Amino acid sequence: MNNTVIILSDKETRLIAGCIAFNRSSQSEVYTLFAPKMMIVSMRYSKNQEEAEEILQDGFMRVFKFIAQFKQDGSFEGWIRKIMVNCALQKLRNQVNLRPVVSLDTASNNYSSNIDIVGDLSGKELLKLIQNLSPAYRMVFNLYHFEGLKHREIAVLLKIEEGTSKSNLAQAKRILQNAVIQNLKIAKQTHNG
Repeated sequence: MNNTVIILSDKETRLIAGCIAFNRSSQSEVYTLFAPKMMIVSMRYSKNQEEAEEILQDGFMRVFKFIAQFKQDGSFEGWIRKIMVNCALQKLRNQVNLRPVVSLDTASNNYSSNIDIVGDLSGKELLKLIQNLSPAYRMVFNLYHFEGLKHREIAVLLKIEEGTSKSNLAQAKRILQNAVIQNLKIAKQTHNG
């Protein structure tokens, strides 16, 4: 159990109090302060800019609606991030069925875990490749790699089997690995040609 105590800055404490009091200036400042980081989170969970903006707006509406429930015993940014992820999850749950496309055995045989596909890409390249994944694969990949959740936790959160989470992650990695290899081939041909 982590006993680290996070102390909010005076500015965060002031902004939270202002938002609880429905002060528009405080709400605007919170939005300005955190929107750029939360947009990155939203982009990872969405298929395009428009969907990311919807997630961001829904998320901040929830932040301001439920800000009085923030217990101030953890990171304010972390609390906002959790709301953004939950908004993205809800949006996806309403759109898709998160069942596996391949069996776990097939996926694990096709993916070599020795290759670090995430470490070899720039942020923009990785974001674009992640956005091209199917919603089910994108969701599991993000929750596992960026939110640090275990398959058991992902399964509960997405209301799927743990094996489905593992299968979707393995398939997402295989797709990303193939995309990286394809991009490297194209870059090599362009450089040599």
